[in-house]
Amino acid sequence: MASTEAIAAQRLPALTPEVQAQLQQLVVDSRWNQLPADWAQFFQLGTLHAVRDARGAISASGAVLPMGAPTSPGPAVSWISMILVTPAQRGQGLGRAVFASCLAQVLAEERVPMLDATPQGEALYAQFGFEPQWRFTRWRRAQHGAATGATHQALPLADGIEPLLRLDAQALGFERAALLRGLAGREGAVCLRLGGASALLRPGRTATQIGPLHASKEAEGVALLDAIATALPGALVIDVPQGRAHMAARLQAAGFTPERAFARMVRSAGRTLAPAHTAIVQAVAGPEYA
Repeated sequence: MASTEAIAAQRLPALTPEVQAQLQQLVVDSRWNQLPADWAQFFQLGTLHAVRDARGAISASGAVLPMGAPTSPGPAVSWISMILVTPAQRGQGLGRAVFASCLAQVLAEERVPMLDATPQGEALYAQFGFEPQWRFTRWRRAQHGAATGATHQALPLADGIEPLLRLDAQALGFERAALLRGLAGREGAVCLRLGGASALLRPGRTATQIGPLHASKEAEGVALLDAIATALPGALVIDVPQGRAHMAARLQAAGFTPERAFARMVRSAGRTLAPAHTAIVQAVAGPEYA
């Protein structure tokens, strides 16, 4: 891999329409699911990093998203994601350079960096001292029929987002209310609750994202997943921790297929994080958000 010393990765001072369009083109080229609204949320709540080419166009991106207060005494966490490189310049060290810029920010702020890595990225992040905690799989279902907003009427809509926020903090060991409220406030997003399970649905570029989906009992998560898959005929994606046998069986029965694996990784450097009760996690919010 090329040396990153001569590659300048910088923080983006503004999210102009031109910058946002260039960032979104990286998503399209990578066949990811994010929308322009995701870049706006990263910029509002965190920091965007980028490498520009000789013409000044953005050719690589990264994002740092500080999470909220830990649920017990311990260090705060920041999420690193959206490490994307334009196809024509991959393999030249741009991704490594923009990631190093993101990591340097997190360490300078004395926070613990975390991220979700593909199998290819896992080897790279291990070189920076990251270690895997647990793993999950992205499942996708193609559109089953005509998708209309009216199908939301058949979903078990929640009376507010508070139950999801409480479960989310218990599950992860830190709160992220500002992030989840932002996601829930988007056009087309809905909060759901069925029994002891709570979830968030939001539109994506290629499919509706299911997640986070939290429940103390896997069976309750399966019931909510079943309600979603039955009510919505459109394309769906969901990221489910490995080892959820009942969730996996229901996904297969509903026409989902596994797409790719991820590893949740942390660079703790000996610091002890607040306890995370990951058994509550039936689906994550997505690799970009934790």
